[in-house]
Amino acid sequence: MLIRYKKALEKIAMGLLSFMPNEKDVKKLTETIDSYENDDHWVLYLWKKNEEYIGIVGLVTDEHNTATIQHVSVVPSYRGEGVAKEMLQEVAELGQYQSVRATDETRAFVQKCINCIDEKADD
Repeated sequence: MLIRYKKALEKIAMGLLSFMPNEKDVKKLTETIDSYENDDHWVLYLWKKNEEYIGIVGLVTDEHNTATIQHVSVVPSYRGEGVAKEMLQEVAELGQYQSVRATDETRAFVQKCINCIDEKADD
């Protein structure tokens, strides 16, 4: 289930974001969290399974209500179980965004997830 980020989840969010290759540096990670907390165009969701937060997806929206996926991360022990696909599918199903796209950094991974979602729809 997607949970919208709030300050009380800061440490959990930072831990999940730290799995992203470009978010290893503590200073960079702190700046990223600050953007999600203070910029209305930056939106962060955590993925909760049972009582554990195991994934995160971060978006930046524009004036056309397009959401660009900046961050997608899953706890290593849950990788390969389709968690990222579920997160991205639920973001798309929120109905809040005109369209959802990826950055150069997230494109290959997001495309892989979308193709898996499309394949399920064809079954």
